[in-house]
Amino acid sequence: MPFFKVKSKPTPSGLLTEFFGESQSWRETDDNLEPLIQLIRLIRPLKTKNVEMVDLQVIISFLKENYSCRKQLSMYLEEILKDKKFNKILSDAAILQDVDFIFEVKKRIFAKFLPYQPQKDTLEYILNQVFYLDNDTIWINKIPSNQLEELYGLLKFKSIYESTEPNSVLSELLVAMHLITQRISGRAMETDVIKMVPEFDDYESPFSAFEKELFQIEDKIRNSEKHFLKSNDLFYAQLLVLHKQCEEFVDRAFHNSSKYGISLRVNQNLLKIRQQLERLKFLFPLLIVDKEIQKRGNGITLALQLIKYNCYKNNVRKFIGESTQLISYEITQHTAKTGEHYITESRKEYFKMFRTALGGGFIVGILCIIKVLLSKADTSFFGHAFLYSMNYAFGFIAIYLLGFTLATKQPAMTASALIKALEEGVIKQGKDAEKYKAFAILFARVFRSQFIAFVGNVIMAFPVSLLGIWLIDYFLNYNIATTKWESLLIDLSPIHSLAIVHAAIAGVFLFLSGIITGSVANRDKHNQVFFRITEHPALKRSLGKEKTLKLAKLYEKRWAGIISNFWFGIFMGSTASIGLFLGLNLDIRHITFGSGNLALALYGANYVVSDSMLFWGIFGIGIIGLVNFMVSFSLSLGLAFRSRAISLFELRFVTVSIWNHFKSRPISFFFPTENKNKSVVVENYLHVEDTK
Repeated sequence: MPFFKVKSKPTPSGLLTEFFGESQSWRETDDNLEPLIQLIRLIRPLKTKNVEMVDLQVIISFLKENYSCRKQLSMYLEEILKDKKFNKILSDAAILQDVDFIFEVKKRIFAKFLPYQPQKDTLEYILNQVFYLDNDTIWINKIPSNQLEELYGLLKFKSIYESTEPNSVLSELLVAMHLITQRISGRAMETDVIKMVPEFDDYESPFSAFEKELFQIEDKIRNSEKHFLKSNDLFYAQLLVLHKQCEEFVDRAFHNSSKYGISLRVNQNLLKIRQQLERLKFLFPLLIVDKEIQKRGNGITLALQLIKYNCYKNNVRKFIGESTQLISYEITQHTAKTGEHYITESRKEYFKMFRTALGGGFIVGILCIIKVLLSKADTSFFGHAFLYSMNYAFGFIAIYLLGFTLATKQPAMTASALIKALEEGVIKQGKDAEKYKAFAILFARVFRSQFIAFVGNVIMAFPVSLLGIWLIDYFLNYNIATTKWESLLIDLSPIHSLAIVHAAIAGVFLFLSGIITGSVANRDKHNQVFFRITEHPALKRSLGKEKTLKLAKLYEKRWAGIISNFWFGIFMGSTASIGLFLGLNLDIRHITFGSGNLALALYGANYVVSDSMLFWGIFGIGIIGLVNFMVSFSLSLGLAFRSRAISLFELRFVTVSIWNHFKSRPISFFFPTENKNKSVVVENYLHVEDTK
């Protein structure tokens, strides 16, 4: 005889019998939602993704055979759903509530852990208790529609068109539509939103006309006996036309962002209007009944959507994706235009890139010497962070203003140019195979441009650093690297230090500097900084119109790059100090600085260095450059893909095409070899972009 009994797993029929059988125990439960919660828990599959269909036939068959249970269940559902308000689910759930991006993200994340609980007289409270999992809407949509319709009939749900009394289903639907429309109309009239669409300045706002039309339809439905419309109703047809005009207004505003720029606040405002218009687009058909059978279908559709909206109301990933896509598009659009200048075509451009890279390497060689000198300053972690940051920042700005090239700055720019090419296509001609082949040719140009920039930086930084430390030693009789040569050399070795990790950190900073460039350019465009400077009365009076215009052009051309390079210097200079403060081994490794540091280490050691350390130092420089490139390029490529809503699946075809091109013409990845008339598609793309 066993010491304990294994409790059998409850079944839907057993549960229905327990609560809705002869005992009618549902009437005595402390929590009137408990029967429904337990029933849904039994129906809910354990693994939603692996389930093709959620079958309710067992429950349907049981209810058909047990009239009393069916009647009690129908009474139970009617009681818990009676007069439950749900207009806020339709007007608020899964719609952006605050234009403050950070606040909205924090609110949604907090709600994930501690969900907001509405009043108990609302349908939202019931849905929160019963369908509380994010994936509930997924398995519910896998229930066959014919089974839902059969359940609807068995349980004798009332039509949603029976009444327009307060708290009735149709009244809540109309209240939600009314509320959404008023919010849209008010938000669309804000100055920053209107500024995005000057084409509508001389016309009546479509939102005002839409609001008036919807109010007329609401009055018509409330005051008629049928409480619904026919699909051929003229008021309804006019409403759809005005709704379409409102959508065109928002689409035009988003489209104009490339012309006027866009701020995150305006983007959030437009996004909220678009979400509200989409919500209304779903609700409109619920007002239409051409055949009696549609009443049942509309009721089921409304119930399913209410569950879906409530499940997705705190979705953080979707919110961040929608909120940042346009901003990231505008940022990458700017970096793509900048990146086109980093893609060499002819041999003349190739060797010009080499010369500008030599200039960048020259300045970096000087920066390496200055950093070693600054490391000897007796100051705090913050003091070193400040000194190193200013050294890097002003050095990078000098490279930028003098027209020189820092090799690792290219990937963040050229990745966007490549994706822009894939989007608009290098590529609009020919079949897919030809399209990807043309893209591979463009990638080969990007790669060889990066390669020659690496070469130019590295071979110049080394002798400049070596010459500089020798001159200091010659005139001042002081070898500045005597005590630091060993650490300088070890830091380059991928097996004796965290050089690879530190190179990846530098790659992240390179990516962020590209983001800053595009962000500043987009912000200045939106704020009309060029026009403001051009028409500044004090500047025109003191400098004259021509000089003021030159100043405005200089600002527009250079300011975003200056800010980007300044912050890149801050990132690079402060990382090690922040690591020391936190007790973490944080630092940066950059291929060009690695070349300069190798020269300083050799001189500091009086050229007495073991062969293995020398090998790992030289090998480490190459590895650092590769990691710098891969990290910054990958992050930029991912952002560019997402911003243009291009599927990452296309990477598969792109990669194959690049590999095939490399096998057939490997030299083209390191030296310009293409015959100009053999890559007409690529040429057309580049020339078109140059004329924009």
